[in-house]
Amino acid sequence: MSRQRLGLPRSQRSQGTFRGGYSPANTKPKHGSYISSDRFINKAEPVETAEVFIPRHKFADFPFDERLHRNIVAKGYEIPTPIQDEAIVPVMAGRDLIGLANTGTGKTAAFLLPIINRFLVERQGLALIVVPTRELANQIDEEFKGFARGLNLYSALLVGGASMGAQINALQRRPQFVIGTPGRIKDLINQGRLRLQTTSVLVLDEADRMVDMGFIRDIRFIIGQLPEKRQSLCLSATMTPEIERLVNELQINPIKVSVRTSETSDHVEQNIIKAVSRDHKTQILRELLGQPEFSKVLIFGDTKYGVQRLADNLAKDGIKTAAIHGNKSQPQRQRALEAFKKEQVQVLVATDVAARGLDIPNVTHVINYDQPKTYDDYVHRIGRTGRAGARGNALTFVQG
Repeated sequence: MSRQRLGLPRSQRSQGTFRGGYSPANTKPKHGSYISSDRFINKAEPVETAEVFIPRHKFADFPFDERLHRNIVAKGYEIPTPIQDEAIVPVMAGRDLIGLANTGTGKTAAFLLPIINRFLVERQGLALIVVPTRELANQIDEEFKGFARGLNLYSALLVGGASMGAQINALQRRPQFVIGTPGRIKDLINQGRLRLQTTSVLVLDEADRMVDMGFIRDIRFIIGQLPEKRQSLCLSATMTPEIERLVNELQINPIKVSVRTSETSDHVEQNIIKAVSRDHKTQILRELLGQPEFSKVLIFGDTKYGVQRLADNLAKDGIKTAAIHGNKSQPQRQRALEAFKKEQVQVLVATDVAARGLDIPNVTHVINYDQPKTYDDYVHRIGRTGRAGARGNALTFVQG
């Protein structure tokens, strides 16, 4: 494995700080569950050796309403991903579903399209889509608007950090789709602004992440407001015992679709960089970001304050940088994300709010400035690069 090819700063190439299988390191992170640094190292498979997926359907084969088909074609969808190929037909048939797939594999369209088609036919009821983060809720809402263009179907986006008054106004227009995070949904239920008695479809997306984030009580509260007769879809990257208990209570004879692949992307080159101090780590980071191949970089940090401080310092160095964390309002977070997607900034520094579900194209590198607390967190962080079979790079700082 070439250190030069992986982008090690020149000042570090002779120090053995960048590990590619030739320097022993089992440094423990300072907090959380201990993860051997060996797990942050993986040689990417050549893209051409990846197993070729042969779908059973094309999007044109699915029995969608003709108007929905036109919108699907307009968005450039032709060949479904594995989760779409396996899930769309049973969801259209009204089955409860457990969908297990790696992050970034097209789960959103797998549930949105059959639900939109259902509402085109039935024109009654409510679809409630519950997700862990504001960014994912906004992304699903944007995806919905693209698929539902001109179909007289509407959504309300219910998330924290945004105007509750505007959200109440959106609910008063009686949307067919409500997309939101558990806390804000619960608040609006308690205020009597959101009534779920007509809910015909419930979607829990990134269910494992919602449980990890401590939303299980809010989710159970929301479920308690729903009618017994409904379709329930649970999408998740992993099936933990807590999720299994939840779906057993939630669903009736669900069909299980699992298209999970390996724990981490086969196409992501993973490696570590040793640093002796935080200042040393920042110095190495600056050198990395000065290299032309580091053109669209997502950096993960532990805390809201640490993320903002790092973003401010990089910006002072003349590096175009934006930040996403819990102290930002939703409009601020969305502007930062859009600037990064459109490559108006080179670097996005984020807490784990950006680690799940977000579809950010062409991220060249994910850098774990602070080590993740769990290996699952690591898997989801690095899933932001190497998407759709492309090559990606993930670097994790190990201090000690």
